[in-house]
Amino acid sequence: QVQLVESGGGLVQAGGSLRLSCAASGRIFSIYEMGWYRQAPGKQRELVATITTAGSANYADSVKGRFTISRDNAKNTVYLQMNSLKPEDTAAYYCEAILSYYSGSPRYIHWGQGTQVTVSS
Repeated sequence: QVQLVESGGGLVQAGGSLRLSCAASGRIFSIYEMGWYRQAPGKQRELVATITTAGSANYADSVKGRFTISRDNAKNTVYLQMNSLKPEDTAAYYCEAILSYYSGSPRYIHWGQGTQVTVSS
């Protein structure tokens, strides 16, 4: 069993900052990618940022220059530093990890339970 536990969401004024964390635990052999997605009410879930084991990061255009993703491989933890937050960043943020359970196993995607980020204008 694999668990992704997120923390760090909350309410912040526009222009403020928040830092999200997500720690993976359980039956994990290797994690290939970790990342963050978000879903606003009435909208589809969308990519925010992802990062590989080697540290290669990918960002949605809407957050480039404002958000920074980082990862601690030893702790199986991914972070999302969010600066210059805007009301349109309001959403539930979900942690994602693509991992394998043992050497040679297929890769599986796992999701966290979500953490709410609300940005007031």
